[in-house]
Amino acid sequence: MSTGNEQDPRNPWENNQPIPLEYGLLIKRGYSHYKHRFTGGDPKSAGRYIFYIFFLLLAGMSLWSAVYTIPSDSVAVVQRFGKYLKEVPAGLHIKIPLGIDRATIVPVKRQLKQEFGFSTPGATDPYQSSAVRASEQETQMVTGDLNAALVEWVVQYRIADPVKFLFKVRQPSETLRSVSESVMREVVGDRTVDEVITIGRQEIEYEALTKMQALSSKYEMGISIDQVQLKNINPPKPVQASFNEVNQAQQEKEKLINEARRDYNKVIPLALGEKDQRIREADGYRLKRINEAEGDVARFNALLAEYLKAPEVTERRIYLETMQAVLPQIRSKIIIDSSGPNILPWLDLNAAQGEKQ
Repeated sequence: MSTGNEQDPRNPWENNQPIPLEYGLLIKRGYSHYKHRFTGGDPKSAGRYIFYIFFLLLAGMSLWSAVYTIPSDSVAVVQRFGKYLKEVPAGLHIKIPLGIDRATIVPVKRQLKQEFGFSTPGATDPYQSSAVRASEQETQMVTGDLNAALVEWVVQYRIADPVKFLFKVRQPSETLRSVSESVMREVVGDRTVDEVITIGRQEIEYEALTKMQALSSKYEMGISIDQVQLKNINPPKPVQASFNEVNQAQQEKEKLINEARRDYNKVIPLALGEKDQRIREADGYRLKRINEAEGDVARFNALLAEYLKAPEVTERRIYLETMQAVLPQIRSKIIIDSSGPNILPWLDLNAAQGEKQ
């Protein structure tokens, strides 16, 4: 039973056997037939036939190489005999074939990136990430306080000037990697390890972007850097456990400080408010006592002036007003006539006023 993958023993090309004599005679007879048909047996006609075939093949290859298409996010830089000729926008175009004109497609509208310390699987750009050993070395940095740190970052950029990108600097993408690594080491070396890992990330990103763009413009690389983004920043593995403990202690310290500030903000404003309230109450009481004293003095002076005018009348009026103010506050009242021989009959004034004795 055949499995479908077995070789045919009758076919000499499948089992690498020598070609039998009858196959060779058949091939020779077919070649002679077609040669006589196209050339008529004339050797000159055979030469012309070969020349025509070669010419047609050359023309087809030239036409095929003359037409090229540029994607929508790119432009083409055309060189003629190696010299820069022009820039061509996106679309279908024609150039002089046979290597006279050469078009290099440059993705000017695409955002490119370079990764340091890690790599994205499936990347097509050979300069997007470095080898594993090189990536480990490029992340090892020394901070300003002589601590070691493993810094991973990403640089996102665009090709702003394709002519400068192709002709001003040899291997501009590789040069950008070197510039980026140099600048990042300089910026990280000016800061402490705490700033690099925690609070100084945004400042590092901004300063690194500014310096990278300045160097790219100075070298005329034709590159515009869009963003520098820090990724993972960790201490070296031998000291990572101790570093985590230090970070934990610092976080605990910050937590206690924040709790103390919270209690401070809760108690101190309350105490200040009570203090202000007591001060305002004291001021109010002071003003009240002063005003009452001044009123009493004014009233006494007024009474004195009236008393000097008519002492008896004023004295009796003062007595009646005093009795009018005092008697309603007394619940039991006994009135005695000092000139009478007996006690005056009892008069229930409280009952008359509707009060209970």
